[in-house]
Amino acid sequence: MNFILDHLPTVAVAVISGAALLWTSLTPRGRLASTMQVTQMINRGKTTAVIDVRTADEFAAGHLRDAKNIPLADLGARVGELDKAKIKTVIVVDQNGSRAAKAERLLKTAGFADIYSLEGGIAAWTAAGLPVTK
Repeated sequence: MNFILDHLPTVAVAVISGAALLWTSLTPRGRLASTMQVTQMINRGKTTAVIDVRTADEFAAGHLRDAKNIPLADLGARVGELDKAKIKTVIVVDQNGSRAAKAERLLKTAGFADIYSLEGGIAAWTAAGLPVTK
């Protein structure tokens, strides 16, 4: 107990950083799909829709084949464009996996049921050596 009182700032930093790590691991992030799983879903054909939520410039630099670009900032207003995809498996793609969870939540509230996020985003896709379209 004396150690904790003598080193209170250090112990506080350790507790706060541990809580932050625990928080990020327990926060629901939706369903993630690896690059291999996404490849298999896309190869199945018409049952999959790929939604890229990156900006138009990021999208132009390279994207998955047949992906529809709707930037995350516009997704709420443009979700009606995706009504035909409600019966499909939807794969959300972003740059590195940080924006996909928010897009997934927006799509769930719009009535989409089968949604996956590309784990690691387009960065993981290109790192795996998989093809992109420009």
